[in-house]
Amino acid sequence: MNILIGLVILILIFSVVSTLLLTRKSDDNYSSSTKRNTTNLTLIYVVVIFIALISLGIYIWLN
Repeated sequence: MNILIGLVILILIFSVVSTLLLTRKSDDNYSSSTKRNTTNLTLIYVVVIFIALISLGIYIWLN
């Protein structure tokens, strides 16, 4: 179980770092909406992390 939790945390960290690195590369036509896209991605990450933590809590509580 600890290995799986570690794997999930590792994938999460990799995903966040990759996303932040990719948002720094802007295209000429794309740069005007970079702030909006970064905000949307951040919101998506917050919601997914929140749902994952609740799911993990429910899983631990039921076992």
